[in-house]
Amino acid sequence: MLSRRALLTAGGGVAGAALVGGLAARQLSGPRPGAGPDLPDAPAGDERLIRIASAARGREVDFWTAVPEGYGDGRGLPVCLVLHGASATPRDFGRFGLARFLTDAVRRGAPPFALAGATGGRLSWRPNGADDPRRMVREEVPTWCARRGFDSSRLAVWGWSMGGFGALLLAETYPTWLRMAAAFSPAVRPGDAVFTGVDKLRGTPVGLWCGRQDNFLPDVRALARVLPERPVRAAWADGRHNFGYWGTVIPDAFALLGAALTPPRT
Repeated sequence: MLSRRALLTAGGGVAGAALVGGLAARQLSGPRPGAGPDLPDAPAGDERLIRIASAARGREVDFWTAVPEGYGDGRGLPVCLVLHGASATPRDFGRFGLARFLTDAVRRGAPPFALAGATGGRLSWRPNGADDPRRMVREEVPTWCARRGFDSSRLAVWGWSMGGFGALLLAETYPTWLRMAAAFSPAVRPGDAVFTGVDKLRGTPVGLWCGRQDNFLPDVRALARVLPERPVRAAWADGRHNFGYWGTVIPDAFALLGAALTPPRT
C-alpha cells in the first residue's frame, strides 16, 4: 500500500455480447446527454451489465463493470468496488457516466483500475435476515471480478450517500482488507455503526467528500475529526446531495483510488 503521504499527494491536482462467469453480458450504450453530472470528454471503455445469482442475497442481482478505454477487457487490473446510494442501482451507472470518468481519470495520470458494483438494495449494505449485501460484496463480487480476469487481491471501495455509509462500514468490518475507502456525502450520524466502529479504520486510508449545502455535512465533518488517522482527503465544497456535486469530485477520488491500488503493498 502506498504511504499516507503519497496518497495525500496523488490527488492534489485532480486528477455485441461477451461472457462473464458463464453468463451473457451486453455492451452498454453511453449515458443520455444531459443526464446526471457534467460528463468528461472521454469515451467509456469495456462497460458491461449482467444478471448474476447472488447466494448472499438469495436472488439475482445486476453486476456492472467498467474498464478504462485502452485497457481491453481489464485483465490484471485492480478493482474499486462501487456501492450505490438508496436512489440508484448499477443500471444507473451508465447514465452517471462512471465509465467515462474512469477513462478521463486514467488519461489525466491516475493508475488504471476497474470499477465493479452489484445491486445491494436499500439495506444500507447491512444484513437483514438471509439477505446480506455486505457478504455479497466481501465474498461474491471479488470472485465475479476474478472470473473477468481482474486482480481481486487489490481492492478498494467507493460509495455515495447510503453507499458511502456502506463503504466505511465494510472497511470497518474487514479491517485492512481494502486499500482505501472513499465516501461521498456518507449517510452517517454520531452514534451509528460507522462512528462506534471508527477505530477499526486504522490502517485503511479514508477519503471523505461532502457538499457545503448537504444536510449530512456536520456529521461527515464530525466523522473526519474522530478518524483514528488523518484522512487522505477531507474536502468540503459548494454542492448538494446529488451527482451534480459528486461528479465534480470524482476526478479527485479516482486519482487517490488509483494511487492506493497501485503496487507494491507493504
